Amino acid sequence: MEPEPVTKADFDAIIDDLPAFWGERNSAELHHPMFVHEFGDGALLIRDTQGAIAAYLFGFFLPERKLAYVHIVAVREDQRGQGFARSLYARFCDLARQCGCEQIKSIARPDNTASIALHRAMGMYAVEAPDYSGPGRARVVFSDQLRNQGSISQV
Repeated sequence: MEPEPVTKADFDAIIDDLPAFWGERNSAELHHPMFVHEFGDGALLIRDTQGAIAAYLFGFFLPERKLAYVHIVAVREDQRGQGFARSLYARFCDLARQCGCEQIKSIARPDNTASIALHRAMGMYAVEAPDYSGPGRARVVFSDQLRNQGSISQV
């Protein structure tokens, strides 16, 4: 199951089924259509064997800063543990290098232990930023270099 671009219809299907990916957490504010309309090159998904969306990643590329940024990655709760997030990241990193990016970044809330574990397992460097998202709104900032066969490219 290879990553493929997200269409507007796919985006709508994701929005209609957020609890399957996020459980009870209200994540609607993290899902903006600009990731399909404006930054579509960085919106990827993986389908399961029945054709349903199993996982997705929304990110974007800033070639002028040589930076790629992953805004969100999610795997359907009943599809976790199959390497879908790693596959999405690997494809995203390939696309980022093609755009001339040399670094990748992402953030997570400190209580999102699954996201923190994923990013650390991929070898990303983590820094705790106490007021990153405003006063008292800490985030963990992840980053890595996009080398031809660097740690992040081997996820």
